[in-house]
Amino acid sequence: MPITETSRLFIQEATLEDAGFFLKLMNSPNWLKFIGDRGIRSEMEAARYIQKSLIDSYQNHGYGLYKMVLKKDGRPIGICGFVRRDYLDHADIGFALLPSHEGKGYALEAANACLDYGSSVLGLHPILAVTTIGNGRSRALLGKIGLHEVGSLSPKENGPELLLFSNA
Repeated sequence: MPITETSRLFIQEATLEDAGFFLKLMNSPNWLKFIGDRGIRSEMEAARYIQKSLIDSYQNHGYGLYKMVLKKDGRPIGICGFVRRDYLDHADIGFALLPSHEGKGYALEAANACLDYGSSVLGLHPILAVTTIGNGRSRALLGKIGLHEVGSLSPKENGPELLLFSNA
């Protein structure tokens, strides 16, 4: 059951049955480049990731990363939603797509829908986002959904500097 939807997408909670999709997504070039290698190499590891990072977040925080599903054929194509990071005071919106669906406006649709859901249904305010300096597409999308750059941070010692965005 979707938590929200757009004209082309259902936005819904991930389940353990999505392990094959997550395995593919988490090993796609842009995930590895901009989000990082999570060491997920099998569907079993993907299922553990879904449980630990997504389902546990739904239960513990009332939100998490949701899968984007095409209305026309029911295929998952990406994720969008919220992450509770220990180095941020508020929820962080994030998104990722399979390479074959990038550049078609799906991330913008999903991010706008999730931002509205987060604000109006979940009462999240402000909503933050982090991205690497080199991820120009992510930075552009964050601007399109109304977030603006408010600073930078390095959550890990000697780790990459991240740009911080907010809708406040």
